[in-house]
Amino acid sequence: MPGNGNSLTTLRTAITVFFALDGFVFAGWVVRIPAIKEQTDASASTLGLALLGVSAGAVVTMILTGRLCRRFGNHRVTVACAVLLSLSVALPPLTHSALALGLVLLVFGAAYGGINVAFNSAAVDLVAAMRRPIMPSFHAAFSLGGMIGAGLGALVAGSLSPTRHLLLLTVVGLLVTAVAGPTLLRHEPPAAPERERPAADAPRRPDGRTRGLVLVFGLIAGCTAYGEGALADWGALHLEEDLAASPGAAAIGYSCFALAMTVGRLTGTTLLERLGRTRTVVAGGATAAAGMLLGSLAPALWAALLGYAVTGLGLANLFPVAVERAGALAGPGGVATASTLGYGGMLLGPPAIGFMADWFSLPAALTSVAILAAVAAVIGFATRRAAPG
Repeated sequence: MPGNGNSLTTLRTAITVFFALDGFVFAGWVVRIPAIKEQTDASASTLGLALLGVSAGAVVTMILTGRLCRRFGNHRVTVACAVLLSLSVALPPLTHSALALGLVLLVFGAAYGGINVAFNSAAVDLVAAMRRPIMPSFHAAFSLGGMIGAGLGALVAGSLSPTRHLLLLTVVGLLVTAVAGPTLLRHEPPAAPERERPAADAPRRPDGRTRGLVLVFGLIAGCTAYGEGALADWGALHLEEDLAASPGAAAIGYSCFALAMTVGRLTGTTLLERLGRTRTVVAGGATAAAGMLLGSLAPALWAALLGYAVTGLGLANLFPVAVERAGALAGPGGVATASTLGYGGMLLGPPAIGFMADWFSLPAALTSVAILAAVAAVIGFATRRAAPG
């Protein structure tokens, strides 16, 4: 079992690679959504229901993954889900109806949800062993992977078909897993510091207060994931349809968002050490709310891109803080619960925004992201004395 600094550093690097791979693959898929929409001839609301497959598959799998992590270990489950994620991303461009798209996205979503619970649980173990709030650095790798994946998508959108592009992601994903996977499999999860280990006779099931706090952190994660999912699924479409951006320029919108999240998360450890978790959550939620109002309602492309960036900066550390605290309280089960509630927000996002876009307009629908970011800030402030850490 790794206990020295070199082993922990090696383990941290391997986990970081899988966070980056997850962001890279997911962003590569989302920037091709406009092309898949045209291919399947789906309306906004029908596409929203098809996109529900990603979140539905993720949410259903997350509770099961918490149990699998306890039985087989976080590291083994991470590697297995990485293989499934890499294979399933090639499926969406092979479909020609919204129904078929929704079905293959269930598989993609299951892999995406599984790997998120597994590597977040592995990261929580490492945070406890290293005794530093380094959780944002892992999520920075996810955002950096997303930025690269979206940037690559923007470059090839006009010249490479979605089928060839996503097949390329499959090859990259399998190669990265083959390189980083053995390192992860050789290392057992590090033990928590002696003073943080539960007593031998401690109850396995968390008490009511702990479960309540995990749910609160899950609500914060849900408000955040709603915003991330909305910009991933609808951000490019808003720029293309409402602001007349080219496919390449529309793809850059998600790159701006991912870049800002990367910057916010790279500085997240320092921010948490200086401000603490409550102030970080409150300031982040307020910033994201202001940014998304600009991103959704601005009449010019440059202003919308700026709004996307400010939103990414604000949302950057909300989800990492929520998941880390839930995992610290209740282990993989806490991560699974908070992640499930988090992606419950993503579950509601695609169809809700699709229907609101049909009823009102897509810009009006996207303002719901600002509302929920503000809600996350309020929850963070209201629970400042109840939340540990």
